[in-house]
Amino acid sequence: MAGTAPSRVPSPGGEAQLRRAVTSSFFGSVIEYYDFLLYATASAVVFSKVFFTGLDPLAGTVASFGTFAAGYLARPLGGIVFGHFGDRLGRKRMLVTTMTLMGTVSFLIGVLPTYEQVGSAAAVLLVLLRVLQGVAVGGEWGGAVLMSAEHAGSRRGLWASFTNAGAPFGMVLSTAALTGTGALVGEDAFLAWGWRIPFLLSIALLAVGLFVRLRVEETPVFAAARAGGGRADRSSDGKSSAGGGRSGGSRVPLLDVLRHHPRNLLLAVAVGLAAFVAQGTLTTFLIAYGVQAYHERQTVLNALTLSSALAVPGIIGWSALSDRVGRRPVVLSGAVAMGVFAFVLFPMTDARNALLLTAALVLGQSVIHPMMYGPLAALYAELFSTRSRYTGASLGYQLAGLGAGLAPLLFAEIRRATGGGGTLSVSLIIAGFCALTVVSVLLLGETRDRELSDAEATGPRPLARS
Repeated sequence: MAGTAPSRVPSPGGEAQLRRAVTSSFFGSVIEYYDFLLYATASAVVFSKVFFTGLDPLAGTVASFGTFAAGYLARPLGGIVFGHFGDRLGRKRMLVTTMTLMGTVSFLIGVLPTYEQVGSAAAVLLVLLRVLQGVAVGGEWGGAVLMSAEHAGSRRGLWASFTNAGAPFGMVLSTAALTGTGALVGEDAFLAWGWRIPFLLSIALLAVGLFVRLRVEETPVFAAARAGGGRADRSSDGKSSAGGGRSGGSRVPLLDVLRHHPRNLLLAVAVGLAAFVAQGTLTTFLIAYGVQAYHERQTVLNALTLSSALAVPGIIGWSALSDRVGRRPVVLSGAVAMGVFAFVLFPMTDARNALLLTAALVLGQSVIHPMMYGPLAALYAELFSTRSRYTGASLGYQLAGLGAGLAPLLFAEIRRATGGGGTLSVSLIIAGFCALTVVSVLLLGETRDRELSDAEATGPRPLARS
């Protein structure tokens, strides 16, 4: 019934282990997204001048966003690969692996040769490393969310949201790192070598992240499933299926998702698309657009830093509200608001007023976007059974995440094709994705009271059935 708090498998560490899990998920997400979104900001303000210098400015921006999109295209692969082993072997092991991979790759980006040094090979190497970044972050998100959600009992939306809140905080750090470096060394030195410094700092962040993450125990929900061995497990559509042996998971979690949860997976992707299209617009496309609309680069980066910082309490606050009123009302309200705001965003930017630009980013990224994005962490976890939850939640989230990678590329191409215009078309596309989210949320139904401990689930299941 509505309003009942989901039960949980008791955790040996109790509240202390929950706090560690949430801290680990937050800081792990901060570090992963510092690296991943550092690339996003750099692609908007640096890479077109460093790796694609033979192209005109608009074409260089399109090419730069193309390498940016490659990371998002690789994220579903990371979700499948790390989700498979996370469902078979445990959440913690995969989280340590993904963090190590991301930190190493980001460091390597910081030592890449430029186009002037090795020609087109520089762009090829950049794309390859970006793909590895995508694989790493694709495997990180699902495990980090489950570390919090599967340790939590009540207020699952709140605790799981700290993983999503790590993304804008990572954006704050990455933008501040680029901004601070640029101010310290000057424009010419920044383009020559200063942009590398924030990428090289990834090694230090990696050391801190591993220290925090290694102190967290495996989730009690997964531990209980593993202890159950071959016991039958019940999927989110109410069907029984054989357990997966000592790991407690399916032998092939992806097949379990496709067989037992196809409708939930499709709706999960559709629900999240608008949030990611809006994210890519606000944090990447609008940054390049703002600079091209004659705003100073520093002004645009300052506005992005402020809006990203304010997005953290926005995500946590709206997610906490979803524990009280349900995931559906919060996400629905955000989708409708973003669909309307899409037609105001570019006129506010075109006014060439720093305060209006800042207001546009704060309203979009800190208030409206978190309504759609924050509750997704708990919602995705609530759609799949323990035996395939890492795979299902990761795949749904990362497929939806393609919207953030492809939207800036599509919108930049629209601007190039229209000679620098086309913002009305961009607004219409954003509004269309918001309409898709509204329809999908209504079809999905409420998931707040879904039990994550499948074997002990006695409360209501989500309305979505496969």
